Amino acid sequence: MSDTRVQLQALQAFITRAMQALGLPDDDAATVGRLMAQADLQGSDGHGVIRLPQYARRILAGGVNTRPTIRVAQERAATALIDGDNGMGHLVMQRATEMAIEKARTCGMAWVGSQFSNHAGPASLYARMPLAHDMIGLYFAVGNANHLPPWGGLDMLLSTNPIAVAVPALHEAPIVLDMATTVAAYGKVKAKAQRGEMMPEGWMMDRKGQPLLDPKRSEEGFLMPIGGYKGYGLSLVVGLLAGTLNGAAMGKDVIDFNHDDASVTNTGQAIAVIDPAAFGDVQDFKARVDELIRDIRNSERMPGVERIWLPGEQSEAKRQAYLRDGIALAPALMQQLDKVAAQLKVPTLLETAQGV
Repeated sequence: MSDTRVQLQALQAFITRAMQALGLPDDDAATVGRLMAQADLQGSDGHGVIRLPQYARRILAGGVNTRPTIRVAQERAATALIDGDNGMGHLVMQRATEMAIEKARTCGMAWVGSQFSNHAGPASLYARMPLAHDMIGLYFAVGNANHLPPWGGLDMLLSTNPIAVAVPALHEAPIVLDMATTVAAYGKVKAKAQRGEMMPEGWMMDRKGQPLLDPKRSEEGFLMPIGGYKGYGLSLVVGLLAGTLNGAAMGKDVIDFNHDDASVTNTGQAIAVIDPAAFGDVQDFKARVDELIRDIRNSERMPGVERIWLPGEQSEAKRQAYLRDGIALAPALMQQLDKVAAQLKVPTLLETAQGV
């Protein structure tokens, strides 16, 4: 069976209705629906609507607070700590990013961390938000399950712990780096399993040190860090900044939300925002970013290389294609979404698409 194509508006409306049925207030449901659909739009298919069945299980099991009181626990001029009250991570990080943007407007830069949050989708969703204000965004998070041992070890004490950076440009597309500290995010492993595809060698290794290629056997091994021991070190540091610093879960305290629907995860994240205006003329900065982008793109290529890509360009190309042609969803995912719709007594995605 081939993929189903759905328009962004239909996907967003379907997720929003599901979240309303799960007990989120209308405005919160709309925010989560918008951000989850945006994840799929940019090709982050391991962090978009594929997570809806899991979110629904956790909400129904009492693992997520559908009506949180998100509050500021600590605050200074350029910093803040947000207590998410175990609400949906999308709501917590939307609030944290908005606060960081406002603080950066005054202070030149800002750092806002979160505690008692939850999985919030792809890192670049939040790093990109300051771009609308001609600002730079940096996002860090502790993953919601440990899939990485310390370098040379076997105990799962670290996670994919992603980092994203978004830098505005003038006429070119912005630079948007979104990466796990492992070779592949675990969401990509899930997406491979759902599509019945094998993983490339280098994504995972079993506990005997052999390559693990079948994503359905992922629990028999662990993810590989980028750059060997350097990726292990980067995962540790990101976790310290996004988790330990915020009083959020890190190391052995991380709850595996793939297997535990009821426990509070106390997920930690952090968003930093830099206003280029604090360092000079913004338009001049963006023009220099353009120049650098073009220098890199037009630089000499190795034989057989058709194009040198900048971080974020392929996601932007996918975004434009999906806006034009619809977002591609795998048959297995569509079946899962139909089951969720039936459980929540809301129209299916295809029924929603017909009414949008």
